[in-house]
Amino acid sequence: MAKKHLGQNFLFDPSILHRLVEASQVTADDAVVEIGPGYGSLTAILARTAGKVIAIELDDKLFGKLREKFRGSSNIVLIHGDALDFAYEELESFRVVANIPYYITTPIIFRLMEAGKRLKSMTLTIQKEVADRITAGPNTKDYGVLSIAVQYAAVPEMKFIIPREAFKPVPKVDSAVIHLTMRDTPKVRVKNEKFFFTVVRAAFSQRRKTLSNSLKQIAPDIKEKMIAAGIDPGRRAETLEIEEFALLADYLGANY
Repeated sequence: MAKKHLGQNFLFDPSILHRLVEASQVTADDAVVEIGPGYGSLTAILARTAGKVIAIELDDKLFGKLREKFRGSSNIVLIHGDALDFAYEELESFRVVANIPYYITTPIIFRLMEAGKRLKSMTLTIQKEVADRITAGPNTKDYGVLSIAVQYAAVPEMKFIIPREAFKPVPKVDSAVIHLTMRDTPKVRVKNEKFFFTVVRAAFSQRRKTLSNSLKQIAPDIKEKMIAAGIDPGRRAETLEIEEFALLADYLGANY
């Protein structure tokens, strides 16, 4: 039985699981991390495709079932623990393929990105609403901090939609498979990455207001500084390209 507090919604359909693995572009040369393998349906397919599978399962009973199911499998490493606490930085080059519990989607994506250049890609089944936000561009309702934060480090691509009925138990929302190819270098060069994201978060903190209102906390004379940076202070956050945020952050940082 699925445990609600762990966000467990299991995906068993072989055709969908094969499409997920195909979307991941995993080969026999790859080490793959799977988060929340559940009953091991995806794990078994990955083990036939990848060179090595590291499956991280938090649930005690499911971990026991996985250990029995894959006893003797030479290229599957089972880890009993929390995926948010796993030391990804200690791995060599790896990809991630997983059906992510909804409640840890954003935290796990950011945790994985901390692995830096070791991480080659992520192919994830996540809530469609979150996938829409990750892939959104400027001048759309879904564009925001998450869009910029992920696109700064990765190239996102929506692969396909999975109807809620494909899961057991059936969730209240549809899901999507998203593929994130990690960039060798960030999408934009900024002088101070921490300050860049401070500006982005402040800009979207009051997205219905103009940038000059949202960014008052950054600089009281923000209107003048925005004009000097070549950005119209009357614009709203969702209209700015990531390159414009970089330009604005660099200017504000130099004149802070």
